[in-house]
Order: sequence, then C-alpha cells, then structure tokens
Amino acid sequence: MHTTQTAELKPSRGAMNTLKKLAKLHSKKLVITLMLVVAENIIYLLYPLMAGFAINAIIKGQPLHALLYALVVFVMWAIGAARRSMDTRTFARIYAGLAVPVILAQREDDHSHSTIAARVTLSREFVNFFETHLPLLITSVASIIGAVIMLLTIEFWAGVACLGVLIFFVMFLPSYTRKNEMLYEKLNDRLEKEVGFVGTASENTLNKHYNFLARVRIRLSDREAYGYLSIGIAAAFLFAMTIWLMTVKGVGNAGHIYSVMTYMWMFAMSLDDGPSLLEKYSQLKEIGKRVNTGLV
Repeated sequence: MHTTQTAELKPSRGAMNTLKKLAKLHSKKLVITLMLVVAENIIYLLYPLMAGFAINAIIKGQPLHALLYALVVFVMWAIGAARRSMDTRTFARIYAGLAVPVILAQREDDHSHSTIAARVTLSREFVNFFETHLPLLITSVASIIGAVIMLLTIEFWAGVACLGVLIFFVMFLPSYTRKNEMLYEKLNDRLEKEVGFVGTASENTLNKHYNFLARVRIRLSDREAYGYLSIGIAAAFLFAMTIWLMTVKGVGNAGHIYSVMTYMWMFAMSLDDGPSLLEKYSQLKEIGKRVNTGLV
C-alpha cells in the first residue's frame, strides 16, 4: 500500500500548495469533519439570540418557549462531540500517510538525518492546521462576520463600531505576518541542526543553541501578547460605547440586552484568536519553503 502511494507522489513545496494537495488526497474525510464544524458554528451563532428569547419567555412566564434554549444547547454539544470523535481518526491517518513521503523526499534531496528528522516533525504542522487551526479559523471568521451582521440588525451602531475595529486591525496584517515569518525562519534553521548538536556539540555550544531558541520563542510570544493587549483595548472601547448607547437610548428588554452583550463577546473573543492564527500562518508559510513533502 505504501509502495503504491509513494510511487504516485512527486516533490512539492510551498505551504498553500501542500495544504491544497493534502485536502485533495483526503477530501472525503475533511469534508465530513468540516461540515460538522460549519454545523457547530451555525448553532453557536444562533445561541445568543435563542438565549435572549429564552430570557424574555421566562419573564413572561412561558416555560415551554424558554425550554427551546435547552434543546439548542444539547444540539450544539452533540455536534461538537461528533466532530471531536471524527478528528482523531481523520488526522492521525492523514499524518501517517504524510510522514513516509516527507522522509523519502528529503532523502532524494540528500539532506542529513538530523534535517530529515526535524522536517518530519515540522510537517506535522500541516496536519495540525487541518485538525486544530482550520476549525478555529472557520469558527473565528464565522463568529466575527456573524456577530457584526447580528449587531447591525439588532443594535446598529454597535455593529458599525465592530466593523470599524475589524478594518483597523486588518490594515496591520501584512507587516505583522512578515515579521513573524522572519522569526520562524530563524527558529526552524536552528531546529534542523538540533539533532546534530545533541550528539557532538560542546556544553558551551549547546547553551548558546538553546538560549537562542528561547530568545526567538520569547519574541514570538511577546508579539502575540501585544496583539492580545491591542484587541483587549479595542474590546473595552466597544463594550463601553455599546453600554453607553443602550443606557442613553433606554432598552427595557432584558433579552435584547443579553443578546447584544453576548454578540459583543462573541466578536471580541473571536478577534482574540487572531494573533495565534496569524502566528500559525507565518509558521506554516516558512515550513512550506523548506519542507519537500513529496505530495502530488
């Protein structure tokens, strides 16, 4: 089985190229998994609105209407459980099918054993993207767009403010990802030499190596932390503005207030995923330049 698969594979580089080819090779498994992700997000997007209806139903003394909220909660968790059950089966097999072509492709490129070992480990990040970061990306984008649309519908100026904040952060994306990619290039250059260092390097060289890795990782972490802080400042502004607007306008509907505040949280928390997703994008882009996956 492995021999037949390997014979059909040809060298391939580039993060997007690799991701597209992995998606093509395992399209059926990925479609089922991602359909569950989409279904989970649709329910998640309706959750604040249904919670608002439930609150109003409780106030009006309509228990059967309010209990619909419990049904929504059960459906959301049931879909989530099904997705998590599929994830491990799907992505463990995808990595098993990726590791062998990567090793053979690196051998053909005449790399050292330490480089091959490092690149096999790095190639796992492509599978991690489908398993962890693609669902998170879908959830974040759906939540951000959905929250803005819902807020524009139920509390217009809050939606406009969220849209303005989103445009502001998008303007900084190119420079942010370029700097991240430069740091990952330095990090991965060192990681490829690590196996060789372990066997032959002196204590002084090892100390320099691991101190360098620590400094690069700290810089990446600091950039992510600054991103979170920036988003936190923006979120505080959005909540302050929305609360002030609703207070001045005078909203007597408890369900409406809950829905608005929950959609605001949905927007803020999904935006909060941005720094880690951008870091992962930079990492994958850099790995794609150096790892020949051998995929068709």
